[in-house]
Amino acid sequence: MINRIAFPSMKRPLIAILRGIKPEETESVVGALIENGLVAIEIPLNSPDPFKSIEIAAKMAPPECLIGAGTVLTVEAVDNLHNAGGKLLVTPNVEPDVIIRARSYGMVSMPGVFTPTEALAAARAGATGLKFFPASVLGPSGITAIRAILPPELVIAAVGGVSDKNFADYTKAGILAFGLGTSIYKPGMTAAEVAERAKATIYAYDAAVGA
Repeated sequence: MINRIAFPSMKRPLIAILRGIKPEETESVVGALIENGLVAIEIPLNSPDPFKSIEIAAKMAPPECLIGAGTVLTVEAVDNLHNAGGKLLVTPNVEPDVIIRARSYGMVSMPGVFTPTEALAAARAGATGLKFFPASVLGPSGITAIRAILPPELVIAAVGGVSDKNFADYTKAGILAFGLGTSIYKPGMTAAEVAERAKATIYAYDAAVGA
């Protein structure tokens, strides 16, 4: 178990980020991801009609899947996410009111942080885990240094510049959760293309963690 709340039944703590996906594409793309082992899915709110896509994904996904939104900036958006059936909330920043509202709904919350000050503020607000972004700038050593001052139960995820090509750099440092964007999905990709990328991602992750 990765964490008492986050990723409760997931073998691999990997979040597929579907920025730009349209509602009419959602069922096939999300289905391809789930079928190939990626069961945590984030649809950023700067995508076309995102709550519709989240609702479609939430209704079709098995109970063990974690469907939600990214780029969540307001409490009102959290309410809308809850109404759409979302269980995962990812933000680019630390907004305590957003984190607290997400907790009230029992959501998994992953606010974006870059500094020790932001990370500790998110932890105080009750975040389930932290999204270190951009991970490509901090690197495994930077994230590890900040993690030393954080509550040990927090999920630590690396996002931004992480893909199947460099999982091992992070897993060697004990960072096992990742948010994956363009390495998994770009607007216009077919479900078949997404499925192939999902397979490659799962293979690389299992190799990096020694599964």
